[in-house]
This record gives sequence, C-alpha cells and structure tokens, in this order.
Amino acid sequence: MGGELLALGVLFVIAYVFGRLGKLVGLPSIPIYMLIGLLASPHLHLFTPFFQAADVELVAILGLIFLLFNLGLEFDQDEFFGNFKGLVISGGSRIIINFGIGLGFGFLVGWGSREALIIAGMTATSSSAIVTKLLIELGRLANRETPVILGIAVVEDVFIAFYLAIVAVVINGQTNVWLIVLQLAISFLFLIAMFSLARWGGKVVARLLGSRDNELFTILFFGLAVAFGGIGEMLGVSDAIGAFLIGLVLGATRFRTRIEGFALPLRDVFGAFFFLNFGLALDPSSFYAVLWPVGGAVLMTLVVNGAGGWLIAWLNKLPGRYGLGIGLILQNRGEFALILATLATAAGLDPRLTPFAGLYVLVMSLIGPVLTVNSERLTAGIFRGKLERLAAAAPQDSAAAEAIALLESATAGDLPEEGDDDDRDDAELLGRDDTPRPARAGNFGDADLDDPGLGDDNLGSDDLLLDRTIQQAMEQSDQQNQRKRDPEY
Repeated sequence: MGGELLALGVLFVIAYVFGRLGKLVGLPSIPIYMLIGLLASPHLHLFTPFFQAADVELVAILGLIFLLFNLGLEFDQDEFFGNFKGLVISGGSRIIINFGIGLGFGFLVGWGSREALIIAGMTATSSSAIVTKLLIELGRLANRETPVILGIAVVEDVFIAFYLAIVAVVINGQTNVWLIVLQLAISFLFLIAMFSLARWGGKVVARLLGSRDNELFTILFFGLAVAFGGIGEMLGVSDAIGAFLIGLVLGATRFRTRIEGFALPLRDVFGAFFFLNFGLALDPSSFYAVLWPVGGAVLMTLVVNGAGGWLIAWLNKLPGRYGLGIGLILQNRGEFALILATLATAAGLDPRLTPFAGLYVLVMSLIGPVLTVNSERLTAGIFRGKLERLAAAAPQDSAAAEAIALLESATAGDLPEEGDDDDRDDAELLGRDDTPRPARAGNFGDADLDDPGLGDDNLGSDDLLLDRTIQQAMEQSDQQNQRKRDPEY
C-alpha cells in the first residue's frame, strides 16, 4: 500500500507541474489530468507500481458527483428565467442543430443506434466550465457577446440534465416499451420536482441548513450530494443528475456562497481523480481504431459550431462580426463527453466509445482554448477590409486616425450597442456618426448640460474616442462586482 500511495502522490505532483505549465499557455486542467492518468496506466508501464482504474474508482465517482453538484450550485436561475424566450431560441437552436448533425454522424460511424445517441450527446454541447473560465481569464466578461455565450451555457446545462435522464433509461438495455415509458416518467417527475423546489422552495430549504459550525455544515452538504447521487441512480437518472439537482436546490438558498467556499476544493480534488481515472482506462493502442471517427467529429464540430456562431449572432441581433467569436469559444468540449463515455462503458456499449471520447476531448480541449484566445485577432483579420473601407470614407483627423490604428491592432470586442447594423457600429467607432445622439447622463464625452458649447451636434472625434475609452474602463471596473461562476471543470 505504501508504494501505491507514494506513486499516487508523485502523480499529483507531476499533475501540478504540468498544470502550471498549461496555465502559461492557456490550457485547461482537464486534458492535463487525463494525460497524467494515461502515462500512469498499465498499458504504458511507465510507473511502477502502475495503477488500475479500479484502484481509484470510488474516489472518481465522488469526483463525478461533485463536478455535477457544483454545476447545479452555480446554475444561474435569474439569467435563465429572466430571459427565457431569448435563451431558448438561441440555445435551443444551437442544440437542435448540433445534436441532429451529431446523431447523423453517429449513425454514419456505424457502431449502433445507442452508440449514435451517445456520440450525438458528446458533440452537441460545449464545456460550460471551460468556456466560462476562459471568458474570465481573458477579461471578456464586459464584451457585448458575453451575455449571449453565458446564456447558451445555462441552456446547455438544462439540456444536459434532461438528456442524461433519457440516456440513462435508453442505454440500460430495457426492451419493454411500457417499462421504458414508466422509467422516463419517473425521471422527468424527479427533474421537474427538483427544478420546482429550486425555483420556489429556496427559503424552506434554507431553514434546514442553518448550522453555524463549518465542520457540520460541510458534512451536511457533502452527505446530501452523495445521497442524492444515490437517489438519482436508484431512480434511473444516473448519480450525476441526482447530484446536479441537489446542487441546483442548494444554490437557490442564501447559503450558496458559503457552500461554494467549501465545495470548490472538494470538487477540485475529487474531480482531478475523475479525469485521472478516465486517463487510466485509456489504451493508446486503441486510438488507431477511432482515428477517422475522431477526425470526422473534430472537423464536424469546428464547422458546425463556427457557422452556428453567426446564426446565434443573427438571432440575438448582433452584428455579424460577433458571430465568429461566439462560434470559436463554443468549440470547447470537456467533462460532459467523458461522463457519457463512463455511462456507456457501465452499460456495456461498444468499447470504442471510451477511446473515442478520450481522444476527442483531448483534441478539442487543446484546439478550443487556442481558438478562443485568438478569436478576436481572427475576427479583426477577417473584417480588416471592411474596416479599411470605412476608414477611407471617414474624416481623416488625428483622433479618427488614432481610432483606426487602435481598431486594427486590437480586437473586435466591446463595440457600441447602438443599432444592429454593422456599418453603423463601425462608423461610430471611427468617429463618423451621421445621426444626432441624445445626451446620456454620466457619460463623459457626451453633451455637458452645464456647457452649451459641448452639445450633441458639436460632438467631435476626440470626444467620441474619450467616450469609448472611459466607457470601456467603467465596464471593466463594473465586471469586478459581477458574480463569476467558478468554472475550473
């Protein structure tokens, strides 16, 4: 036992070192933990003694439970119900398109109908954790397209809950139609009851969580997360969804911030075991059999999500230049694909799903952050010709020239919100505004009520540039007061 503990400790120290290196280039932790598990697997014989996946299976299950528990805890109900129609249209359209094309691709792979359903789920949704983490680290929370991206992540969280409930019933091999209907009915009633409790029963639940002792408080929510994981498994909706739903309920109480403070370290440690355990189960020799399916899935994801970004921008009445950025950041894939692969393995589906999910997540979790980091630069490069034509038509005073230089060297994010037309937005940035602008209280650079010499009609390029600079500074300052969803996984 001493040798195993020593080797396990060394693995996590190595994971820390590679994790620090990954942070320097903007990589998330998920592929790093998987690679460490792969290096320690019995298939490579690089570590003595090597580990089997069964050696850390129980801790990995706790990792899965706390990954979904924290996802439910951070679910933004106000965002979801406050903009329900817009989010359902944007997020629902994206999910339907991605899932439909992914299902067709799954049947094309030819591993079976249940396997096609799993592949469709893997390719349908992005990793909301990685997406949110990148938005925070890149300082894009104040960008105009960010609320749309975060709203889509919320819709995908809801989809994941219902999708896992359906998948858990479908892949268990049941052939009796009425039993399947009964299991689905139980699953949906459980989901609806927990969502309703989270929406309207937060105050009632809060009365049960009144312990001021931190130790007892931690024991309580830990026990609830594990217990509801077991309830979910017993009801046929999977342990992950049971944990997600109790996290959703607890997140609706006034104790959410306090719970997050204790739950995040637990998620980080146990979650690392989950990804490490998945890496242990991978056999590099099995990658050859899934190379073309993974290559096809990666290409499909890049094309469909890239094109879908423009659709989302159009649905939300954003200028087209935002579409590329939205499509690129939503390319990230992660924990959900691995969860589906774990469920498929437990249900005895095609064993190729495990290496498929592992290789697919490794590739996409490497490509996704790189595309996200460079999305604004790519957008500026694609729209450069359009901006140059606008620059030629705009007055060439010193302030306009400076604005043009800044626009070309920087990125396309954080543009003004007036109007839906691309040309009008760009023209305003360049200092050419053909329409009168009403005074806005508190906006520097607009009309000063105490100085008639600075009326709207006399607003010049210098004022416009100063106005935008101060607005951006104020938005970046405001974002510090926003609640940031912690999204490490």
